[in-house]
Amino acid sequence: MIDTHVHVVSPNLPGAGSLAGVLRAPPEIVGSAIRREMKEAGVSAAFAMGEWDAGPDDPLGIAKTLRIANVVPGLRAIGVADPVKGGDPDHLRRVEAALKEHAGRVVALKGYLGYLHYGPDHAHYRRYYELAEHFKIPVVFHTGDTYSPYAKLKYAHPLGVDEVAVDHPRTNFVLAHVGNPWTVDAAEVIYKNLNVWADLSGIVVGDGTEFENEEYADGIADAADRIRKAFRYCERPNRFLFGTDWPLIPLAAYRDWIADVIPSAHHDQVFEENARVLFRV
Repeated sequence: MIDTHVHVVSPNLPGAGSLAGVLRAPPEIVGSAIRREMKEAGVSAAFAMGEWDAGPDDPLGIAKTLRIANVVPGLRAIGVADPVKGGDPDHLRRVEAALKEHAGRVVALKGYLGYLHYGPDHAHYRRYYELAEHFKIPVVFHTGDTYSPYAKLKYAHPLGVDEVAVDHPRTNFVLAHVGNPWTVDAAEVIYKNLNVWADLSGIVVGDGTEFENEEYADGIADAADRIRKAFRYCERPNRFLFGTDWPLIPLAAYRDWIADVIPSAHHDQVFEENARVLFRV
């Protein structure tokens, strides 16, 4: 089983905070926590989002993640595609050098749509798409709701990704969170474009008790319905990826919920096979 969307460092985004207290702990504590949860949930590999604006010596924001990965078998990094610096040739040269140096350990790039006020079609993102094509790695976009009051949702709507999917047909793109709550819009982008995927992370967050608590039953049912509709609409079970958004939800609890939402006939694809195809792991 592969979890395609976790965090082991604070994303360092405007207004987003650390996401969860554990990410403020020393690296060895974070590593121990994610390693334990991966084992309990039967997750053999996990892909961790990078840290935005980590400094000139860390152009992809992956240094902390890779240190944790040294003690967590199966943990790999997803580097940050930073549109703020995307017009700086020196920064982009450092990005390319980092991708070469860490080939195999960096499995994707991440664009924080909404958190950063740039649409996916902004010129400062374009060179990242070219690099992703060259290194044969996908570009993951945050889409949908955000954790920051400073974010602008118009940039996080999944329909914006249609623009770049058409313009960059040899680059693969992932709609994180299936664009929730715009899940059917996200499904249309997946249905139309052969190079767009979605991860199922972060639809429900909490300590895992939400799935058993009657207080949250209606909201959980509504979330499940949105995912089922999107999954049926796009008719492409080979384009959906399991992800949790840990530490915002325990791995095992979220795994069980997704297993209930997605038809069992497609579990092998969603929980592992699709990720191996897309991320080439």
